[in-house]
Amino acid sequence: MILVGDPKSIYIEELPKSRRGRARLRGLRLIHTHLKGESITQDDLMDLLFLRLDAVGVVHVDRNGGATTLDLAHVLPMSENGRPGWEILPPIPCHRPDLDFLALVESLEDELERNRSVLDTDHRKERAIAVSVSNTDRQTTRDSLDELMELAQTSGIKVVDCIIQRPRQISARTLIGKGKLGEIILRALQLGVDLLIFDRELNPSQVRAVTDMTELRVIDRTQLILDIFAQRAQSRGGKIQVEMAQLKYLLPRLGVKDDALSRLTGGIGARGPGETKLEINRRRIKDRITNLDRQLKNVRKSRHQKRSLRLRKSLPIISIVGYTNAGKSTLLNTLTNSKVFVESQLFATLDPTSRRLRFPRDFEVIITDTVGFVKDLPKELMDAFAATLEELQDADLLLHVIDGCNPHFEEHIEAVQRILAKLKLHKKPIIPVFNKADIADVSVIENSICRYGGIGISALSTKTLPPLIRKMEDHVEDLFKQGLFSIAS
Repeated sequence: MILVGDPKSIYIEELPKSRRGRARLRGLRLIHTHLKGESITQDDLMDLLFLRLDAVGVVHVDRNGGATTLDLAHVLPMSENGRPGWEILPPIPCHRPDLDFLALVESLEDELERNRSVLDTDHRKERAIAVSVSNTDRQTTRDSLDELMELAQTSGIKVVDCIIQRPRQISARTLIGKGKLGEIILRALQLGVDLLIFDRELNPSQVRAVTDMTELRVIDRTQLILDIFAQRAQSRGGKIQVEMAQLKYLLPRLGVKDDALSRLTGGIGARGPGETKLEINRRRIKDRITNLDRQLKNVRKSRHQKRSLRLRKSLPIISIVGYTNAGKSTLLNTLTNSKVFVESQLFATLDPTSRRLRFPRDFEVIITDTVGFVKDLPKELMDAFAATLEELQDADLLLHVIDGCNPHFEEHIEAVQRILAKLKLHKKPIIPVFNKADIADVSVIENSICRYGGIGISALSTKTLPPLIRKMEDHVEDLFKQGLFSIAS
């Protein structure tokens, strides 16, 4: 393919996708002339990156218009020691070019492939670059990005690089500046990556803009969390909620990217223009959401009947809440000698689990484990998981489990408190429970217990639980004294 321009510009039609694999260049080089004697410019280098070209060359001319030398630039398979991601070769005489260009490009692609093979130690995991665009302070940005990487790991994605930009003003169209986008494209090429994960929610136009400019798949924090929930949901209700949340997220993001979506359909009963493929997809999604909503109401009705049965039996309900991966399921297992699934990953528990717990003072309660919270919980998840979180409405006591070893536990406490306030649960009695007190900094735990009025435990050790059990017993006995429940039950 040869594209020819004029003295002012060159028009490039939509190019085919890059050739086989993530470590291949476009198979296209740009050779042009700067009529004022300039060498390779920043715009040339941006074209090199954004178009994923094999090379960019500038032909110098003398005052009679004759070709003299050629400046050539190509990407580097790896950037080191602050070097830019490209190399500009020494000037090549146009009348006697001594460069085997095909051999050069093949060697670049071979090295790109070798780098990817060395880095890709786990072929089962998808590789991605995490991107943060934020105006917050550096520590807050770094902490949020660390959590995004943990979410990615939970989803089975290997984050091979992180890119942070803290612009004075965030671009409404692409979020990120052109120079930083060029850096992302280069790193994706060097690392063999075709997925970007943004540490914030993107609107549909931003996803399309970044995708068009980088030719990389783009997801945001919300979509990543939805993917984790889709992997972890086990119960019928959980699966319905996840699918509904995904469809609600997808609906406004249906675009006209694929030309096939804009083809018109017709036939009997559809005279005239009919519906476009895009409209059909939207209608089907809306119909599916309506159907799922109907199923979800049945799930809520069933759960309500079960909760009513528990209430008729006059058993107090204690619900365990907290930030994801704080140790809630481990505490439930230790308290009730159960075997609820436990794993050191975010959102290991999605479906609510209830067990009976008999206290030493010889009365019983129902103790319930719930889905873990996370800061900036997507609205789609808050809405879709209303049925799951309804379990908390009937709770007589909340155990707020906090990971005492996490350096950001105070932020996690605030995130949980905000979500409880949204659910109108913040006025319920709450016992802050600082987990991992046996391995956390003693002074930090003691100060936190004093500040929040909590109790320090190790969810893995029954020896540390008596103070918590006594406090739970005291609270439940108060409910009995108020006549809300009968000890005889």
